[in-house]
Formats: sequence, C-alpha cells, structure tokens
Amino acid sequence: MKKNILIIAMILIGGLTITAGIILFQRWNRPLGASLELPTRTPISEIQTGPTDLSPTATVTGNLSIETPSLVTEGIPLPTNTMEPTKPVTVCGGPPLMYILGVGVDTNDPNYLYGLADVIRIVRVDFIKPKVTVLTLPRDLWVEIPDIVEKYADTITHGKLNQSYLYGGPGMLYYDGPGGGPGLLARTIAHNYGLYVDYYGAVNMSAFEKIVDALGGIDIYLDQDWDGRPVDENTVDLGYFTAGQHHMNGSEALRFARIRKKYSEVTRTDNQTLVICALKDKMLSPSVVGSVPKLIDALIGTIQTDLSPAQISQLMCVLPKLSDDDLQFIRFPDEKMVQGRVYDPNLGNTTFVWDIPIEDIRQFVRDFENDAIPVKSSGGMMCP
Repeated sequence: MKKNILIIAMILIGGLTITAGIILFQRWNRPLGASLELPTRTPISEIQTGPTDLSPTATVTGNLSIETPSLVTEGIPLPTNTMEPTKPVTVCGGPPLMYILGVGVDTNDPNYLYGLADVIRIVRVDFIKPKVTVLTLPRDLWVEIPDIVEKYADTITHGKLNQSYLYGGPGMLYYDGPGGGPGLLARTIAHNYGLYVDYYGAVNMSAFEKIVDALGGIDIYLDQDWDGRPVDENTVDLGYFTAGQHHMNGSEALRFARIRKKYSEVTRTDNQTLVICALKDKMLSPSVVGSVPKLIDALIGTIQTDLSPAQISQLMCVLPKLSDDDLQFIRFPDEKMVQGRVYDPNLGNTTFVWDIPIEDIRQFVRDFENDAIPVKSSGGMMCP
C-alpha cells in the first residue's frame, strides 16, 4: 500500500513539474504586450513592387498567417541581405536579423493613453556578425498617417512623425488597429519610408527614471557644459551640467537627455546616445549584470513592448559580444537637416519640420537596412 502511494505521489509530482515547465515555457515565449501584426520580412525575390497597397485584405507572405495591410511601397525594395537561402549560424539563439522600434514618450502616463514620441530609434540587431546599429528618425518629419479610423480619416491625414504615436494611443480613439501608439507609429514609418520593424519597446519618463535608478545610476563624461535652464516662462528648468565626470540618477539622466532649447534637436539626439551608452555600460558591469533579469521582471507593466522574455534574454546575451565598432548610432548628416515649416490643419497654423526630401530618407533607410552607412559620414557616433 505504501509503495502504491509512493508511486502515485511520484507521478503527481512529475506531472506537476511538467505542467509548471510548460507554463513557464509559454510565459517565457509570450509577448509582453500587443503585437504589431506587421508583415514578416520577405525574400527580395518574392517582393511584388507596385503602388502602395493599404487594403485590409492584403495577403501576408512569410510565416505569419494573418490578414494585415501590405506595406510594400513602390520604389522601396527590401535589402538584399534580409534572408539567406540556407539557415545561417546565429548567436544567442536569435534570428539572423531583428528590427526593433524604440520610443521615448514625453509623458508619465502609466497607461500610455496619450503622449508624443519624442525619441524615435530603429534598432537593427544582427545576430550573425553580431552587430547592433541604431538609426535616429527625427520626430519633426512631416508624414502621411495611414489607418486612421473612418470617422477621422478625412481630417487626420498628415502630421509630424511623433504625432502618429499620439494618434495611435487608446485615449485618442483615432486608431483601432494592432499595437496602439507603437502600432500606428510603426505603420506610419513603413507607409512613408518602406522601413518596417518586427517588435517595439516604448518607455515613458517615469519608467526611464525607474530603470536608471534600479541600475544604481549611470556614469557619463561630458566634454562641455550643458545649460538646461529656462529661456522663458514656458520652458521647463532642466538644470545645468558642468563639463567632466557625472554620476546621474534617474531624474538627472532624464533632465540631461531632454536639454534642447539653447542648442538643437541634433545635439539632443547625440546627448541621448551618450545616455544609452551609459545604460549599456552599467547593465554589463559585474555589479549589475546578474540582477538584470530581476530588473526586467520588476519593470514589466511600466513599459510598452511586444518582445517576449526569451527575446529580451537574446538581446541581453548579444550585448557583451559586441566590439566597440559593432555598436553604432547613425542619424541623418547635418547637411540634410534643413529647417522648414508646413501648415498643419489640425493645429490651424504652420509648424516646424525638418525639410528632408522623402526620397533621400528612403535611400538612407535602404542603406541602413543593408548595413551600408559609415558612422562618420552619417554624423553618427559610437559609444565613447
């Protein structure tokens, strides 16, 4: 009798162990947020070029069996090195390439109902080389915004790139497609420039502060003074940062990353890159690297992402494998950053935009996808 009870207990324990393993595996591979549901990347030989097709019944090629808008834009071929005929060897269990939309949102709204995308980066992760290239898309590009709900489709047709995230937010009721704000921003980028992403990650200001503080702060060396004090009564006081070495907490890092008024959007982008590099260094430091999984777990619910824990683990795995030359930040060259103004019917007046010809942007995007942009020629930088 005792023997039978022991056997039954062992079977129950084994079954519970297997069940727990299955649940953990499912959680490990489950996206942490709403997926973008964009078309998968298709071999160049299978792409049908032609007019932009935004019909809701377009067929998706690749391994994602859903009905979703086709975002193949005329004259914007996909990079020839996107897929190989044979499966290549990759590091960290990742795919050959992964494209991630990174967004910094200008609010503290914990539910991400509203907010502008004040930081827009596309991260190209090459798991074969390995290499990570980060492209900055200026927030003040004037774009056509697709997929607005029928009620507002006639009035909201264009806007700044950062507004597409706002219009996609669930608080606005302008968009009811997949992914909310990140979803509409990703579709806007694909619709205008032919660049589409696999996943997204969005961080608001309070979540950014939590990340920095959870890491114990970051260390940044500044080669000049940076003045973020108010220039008028409508300007937020972001403080004054002297040249030299700084250990910044979350609040300080956020204020430094937002300084712009006395400088330019371009210099702010470069300062934000310094902050990203400092975050990378801190996450790879011996004192922190072991606690990063706990950090990620603690931040679930405060950030927006459709990455799974397994994919986040792959990205963390690839970071220490990068040489100094294999983490690159690129942006449009200074000579392309021409200031202009355009009439915004939603605002009822003219607004500032970067007047970059759309074909120049598309070509830059193609070169980015093909890993063909030298950092120095792009005005970009590598981590110091």
